[in-house]
Amino acid sequence: MKVCAVAAARPNFMKLAPVVAALEAARVEVVLVHSGQHYDPMMSDVFFEELALREPDHHLGVGSGTHAGQTAGVMVAFEPLLDALDADVVMVVGDVNSTVACALVAAKAGVAVAHVEAGLRSRDWSMPEEINRVVVDRISDVLLAPSPDGVENLLAEGRPSESIHLVGNVMIDTLLTNLDRARARPVLGDLGLTEGGYGFVTMHRPANVDDPWVLRTVAEALVRVARECPLVFPAHPRTAQKLDALDLGPDITVTGPVGYLDSLALQAGARIVLTDSGGIQEETTVLGVPCLTLRDNTERPITIAEGTNQLVGRDPERIVKAARAVLHDGVETRRPALWDGHASERIVAALLGR
Repeated sequence: MKVCAVAAARPNFMKLAPVVAALEAARVEVVLVHSGQHYDPMMSDVFFEELALREPDHHLGVGSGTHAGQTAGVMVAFEPLLDALDADVVMVVGDVNSTVACALVAAKAGVAVAHVEAGLRSRDWSMPEEINRVVVDRISDVLLAPSPDGVENLLAEGRPSESIHLVGNVMIDTLLTNLDRARARPVLGDLGLTEGGYGFVTMHRPANVDDPWVLRTVAEALVRVARECPLVFPAHPRTAQKLDALDLGPDITVTGPVGYLDSLALQAGARIVLTDSGGIQEETTVLGVPCLTLRDNTERPITIAEGTNQLVGRDPERIVKAARAVLHDGVETRRPALWDGHASERIVAALLGR
């Protein structure tokens, strides 16, 4: 079997690294393709280095752009490469534009598509990622779901049960493998932080950072939370630019993007996490760290049912109230089933029909 594995953006790299390693350990030929959707060194190169993910065999170099332009650019670049590769399966990950672009090219070329992280649904059609998820799952031949709700969603949408595999969360494979290395990093000391003495913030979704009023409103809530628990905020480049216009006060430290290991260390040592990231909802669930998600919905409801996560939206009073409750009382949690560090092995078994 020859598998063409597509990497595109920061969240993909953490999910792809253990799967590529497991496939190659099973003597499956893997052709690794990087679309270039995330191309900044701190959003791409550092993840390959830290996760020991080998250099891509092919780099499409698509870069940024509008949703349509980026998707089309990946399709145009990927099509001739796929024709030349003679792959049996194209494996795509997550819900970014490169995921749907490469899945469409493969499906139209008659090449089987395997989707890692299938079945997740926010049911929010204003999210471009939700459109990508639904489209990719509809045209995929092998649906690799991280949690039971993903399986239920796929069955409800009429996907055949024999194509659906509950494999667990492959991002947790990466987390558990690298947690000790992350905890040994000097990032807390470098930022003047002590374990349990700060909160960790990330925001990057357009709904939160592109509307000046929304960003200002959420920032005001963060300032109030920071008076009770200092916050560190590694900002996505497009977010950092917008934050420059706001007065966040002395209790919020804004840094540039951090690599995977430093992000993990900052989460593990935090007293509270505030985020709009899907992956961080999952990571904090396993780490047992309270997470407040700055969204009105989530495609990862298992992190609420069994984890540390709660949805608080973007209303400042709701955010501050929830943060105060968590800072005072903490949370109880349990790790979801199959989030055990062996999802990549189950993915390989599903692909090989074992």
